[in-house]
Amino acid sequence: MPEGDSVLLLARRLARSLDGRTVMRSDLRVPALATRDLAGRTVLDHATHGKHLLTRFSDGLTLHSHLLMDGEWSVTRPGKQLPRRLQADVRVVLAVDSGATAWGLRLHQLELVPTAGEDRLVGHLGPDPLRDDWDPAEAVRRLRADPSTPLVSALLDQTRMAGLGNLWANELAFLLGRSPWTPVGDVDVERLVDRAATALRHSATVPGAYQVTTGRAVRGESHWVSGRQRRPCLRCGTTVQMVDEVPNDPARRRTWWCPRCQPGPGPDR
Repeated sequence: MPEGDSVLLLARRLARSLDGRTVMRSDLRVPALATRDLAGRTVLDHATHGKHLLTRFSDGLTLHSHLLMDGEWSVTRPGKQLPRRLQADVRVVLAVDSGATAWGLRLHQLELVPTAGEDRLVGHLGPDPLRDDWDPAEAVRRLRADPSTPLVSALLDQTRMAGLGNLWANELAFLLGRSPWTPVGDVDVERLVDRAATALRHSATVPGAYQVTTGRAVRGESHWVSGRQRRPCLRCGTTVQMVDEVPNDPARRRTWWCPRCQPGPGPDR
């Protein structure tokens, strides 16, 4: 699923094909943007904040998008087209002067804004470990603001610390040795923030390390608990447990944990 490291890697991939290129044809297939045309503008860069992607163009314009659970981008080489079966999912088409075309599929929260006004879209987000303006002390302060919030829920709150999704929230709880429902005020928040930042950066920058939390990039053994319900814990052998998400509650997603390695309150909390 897209998390902060996923979006940063996507931004780098798009930058290789689009940055510095002139848009020859654009097609924004959402009602609010259907009449807007980006042709003639130069793609300046791709920036991220948490799970948000910001594609910046000349003349001070930014295209903002969010992948949520199912969004993606694909780039085709000159003379190539996206398969017809995917065309119904296309929301953005950007054809550039190299002949390459970027296709945005199932994109969410798609908006065109002045680059100077990006803060209106991402200013509410907490510090992001993958940005140059990363502020760990501010992340610690925000996570401690409501100490009664369950650990995993606090990590999923993008206004406290941006970029952590469900996979990282569950894996970090395991690595701390705490139940996902432990009040965040009861954990070493400085250690938590440092470990989260290190994990995201490692995932986004080290070849072969993308979202590998165990150190073993082997199918079925790359995560400590995420996706491992009813399987033995890789550390102690206890059966990993899972509870389903609460519908329409972004703070209570599907949660995995090892009852032995992660003592503390259970999901009934």
